[in-house]
Amino acid sequence: MKNQEILSMVDHTLLTQAATWEEIKQICDDGIKYQCASVCIPASYVKRASEYVKGQIAVCTVIGFPNGYSTKEVKVFEAKNALENGASEIDMVINIGLLKDKKYDEIENEIRALKEACGNNILKVIIETCLLTEEEKIKMCEIVTKAGADFIKTSTGFSTAGATFADIVLFKEHVGPNVKIKAAGGISSLEDAEKFISLGASRLGTSRIVKILKNEEATGY
Repeated sequence: MKNQEILSMVDHTLLTQAATWEEIKQICDDGIKYQCASVCIPASYVKRASEYVKGQIAVCTVIGFPNGYSTKEVKVFEAKNALENGASEIDMVINIGLLKDKKYDEIENEIRALKEACGNNILKVIIETCLLTEEEKIKMCEIVTKAGADFIKTSTGFSTAGATFADIVLFKEHVGPNVKIKAAGGISSLEDAEKFISLGASRLGTSRIVKILKNEEATGY
């Protein structure tokens, strides 16, 4: 697989708490230069970044991040505000406690409400696989499919582990045909990226792929 094909599936990401505008601007510049799918940044920077990139790349942000336990109403407000500020993709975190309590209808209703807020904009649903049993992962595949979201996403990158190959295989087996897959967290090499894509992921949440290619350009390797 060619590097550009991989880059076209990358949500070039910077979500650290201490991220500065200069760092966000660099993420935007690199995302545009390397023709990534989007830049995934904190909501507080969405308006400024959207004005800065002038439509050259999609701006993605995160909702209910990273813990997922905001109320549905707060998540809907966050999403609407982000979209008004220029975001075109929303990555929301589910309420994991509700899943553990088997409150499946509440989770589905929340995702539906977020998708309604997003309209034609892309909604990705982060389920934080490292905290879930296999049964819970399968159930979330069903719920995300029923709720009409565009993507199921493995991880925030802020918990105990990130994406695994096994999770992508499991997702592929259990999501409906309307749901795409995003792997995120711990993707540290081009080989890993290619493997995730070959298993069924069509988006990758990472900053490392661009860093690797920038380093190769700088060093000649």
